[in-house]
Amino acid sequence: MHFIRPHFFMKIMPDYIPFHLRMVYISGAVEILCGILLLFPETQKLGAYLCIALFIAVFPANIEMTKKFYQIHHKYFWLTVVRLPLQFVLIWWAYQFRR
Repeated sequence: MHFIRPHFFMKIMPDYIPFHLRMVYISGAVEILCGILLLFPETQKLGAYLCIALFIAVFPANIEMTKKFYQIHHKYFWLTVVRLPLQFVLIWWAYQFRR
C-alpha cells in the first residue's frame, strides 16, 4: 500500500520527520525486503533485526495516527489504540527469528 496509496501514510507521519513521501517509499521497500529476508534461513537473522528496526521506526507514525483519529473522533480510533501495543508483539515476534 505504500506505493499504491502513499498519501494515506504521509498524513500519519509526524511533522518533525522530513521528506514524508520519500520516507513512505523507503519504509514500503524495507517492509518488502524484511519479508524476503525472513524467508531464507541464511538471512533470517538480518531480516529479524531489520524488522525490529522498522517496527521501532514506524512507531511515531502509529502514535500520530492515534492522536489524529482521537482528535477527529474517527470511528476506528480504537483500532489505532490496539495497534500501539501490537508493535511490541511484532518486535518480540521478529526477535524470535534472530537465532
